[in-house]
Amino acid sequence: MAGGWSRDGAVQEQIEDSIKDELARMQARKRPTGESLTHCAECDEPIPEKRRVAIPGVKLCIECQQERDGAYQARGGINRRGSKDSQLK
Repeated sequence: MAGGWSRDGAVQEQIEDSIKDELARMQARKRPTGESLTHCAECDEPIPEKRRVAIPGVKLCIECQQERDGAYQARGGINRRGSKDSQLK
């Protein structure tokens, strides 16, 4: 379906580009490195062996990691369509 001056499939390309950008940003986030700790760096609870094997370099127990992930603020991203509503914010 053509719309105005845009070529066919332009909207789908915008969606795919947005997804690629977000995936690249998430993959660039810092991951744990080095040797896994046996006890959590924050609460000193034991870290299960299965977790240490699954995530090399893990430093936090599941509960502390969930708290840290919950505190992460997602950013807004890029509005590729440039709607009037987005320009008013």
